Amino acid sequence: MASLVLSSLCFTSHKPCSFTSSLRFSFGALTGSRFAAPLTVGFRPVKRRNGRIRVSVYSRASPLVFRDLDADDFRHPLDKQNTLILKAIPGLNELGRALLAGTVTEQIMLLENIGTSVLVSKDQLPELHKMMIEAAGILNIEPPDLYVRQSPVPNAYTLAISGKKPFVVIHTSLVELLTRNELQAVLAHELGHLKCDHGVWLTFANLLTLGAYTVPGLGAFLAQTLEEQLFRWLRAAELTCDRAALLVAQDPKVVISVLMKLAGGCPSMADQLNVDAFLEQARSYDKASSSPVGYYIRNAQTRQLSHPLPVLRAREIDEWSRSNEYRSLLKRATQMNVVEKV
Repeated sequence: MASLVLSSLCFTSHKPCSFTSSLRFSFGALTGSRFAAPLTVGFRPVKRRNGRIRVSVYSRASPLVFRDLDADDFRHPLDKQNTLILKAIPGLNELGRALLAGTVTEQIMLLENIGTSVLVSKDQLPELHKMMIEAAGILNIEPPDLYVRQSPVPNAYTLAISGKKPFVVIHTSLVELLTRNELQAVLAHELGHLKCDHGVWLTFANLLTLGAYTVPGLGAFLAQTLEEQLFRWLRAAELTCDRAALLVAQDPKVVISVLMKLAGGCPSMADQLNVDAFLEQARSYDKASSSPVGYYIRNAQTRQLSHPLPVLRAREIDEWSRSNEYRSLLKRATQMNVVEKV
């Protein structure tokens, strides 16, 4: 299968991306470009000792593990609905595979993303390795490789290339923003895209949309129609992967804190941010957009976004954390054995 890029921490975008650029999912804040660069997440601030950067040891109580977890167990209803709509588009699979034929793009993406990165392992950045292994175990998915890449732009994304083992890339600037548990929630969000096979539909629909612009006469209309449907699906897919993040974090405040920091956080103010206040902000947005005028403005704001607004994502994850569906999943889970986390 040809290359595809999933990003769990992206800014939303509107502009068509080039064939060689990342086809992304995102965990974070919004921008005005169509499939924008992946968004930021991070570790707890690092500590310097004797001129060297050190990171405190990652530790958490033994989490619950979902050994028989299926993607549909946590898939958001809007994700299910919009996936069915994409599947119903005539010729989408065939045209997508035709557009993906060839290996040059795959190699460009592969070399671009791992050529200047550090591969995480039990002997290289072992705390990060432990986080990924644990998150994958909780979600009952094969762990992808994990790379750390030097960059001042906080970012994290996932790539699956031509049948090879998928891998996640995180930027060093992520370390500056999030706590360890928040970072693991971001990794879990990325794993959610893999668990749900989101990359297939993102790649097919995105390339089909880009290709449609070249069709004489009907190209622009066809592309616009597909683009709008793709955005609906992308926003729904993000809600699904926020749920994957909660299944791993097992604390809604951790996931909501990530969304809050992506919306307006920085390391110097991280300890002053308030999750409850952010949820109240989400309720205020719902109230302000409930009038006919507000509803129209809200739809106009979000129709061309590839990611839901952070406050709405926070509200969604807060509501799902109190649902019978989430509680039933927790009842099915078992305690992770300490040996399994090594």
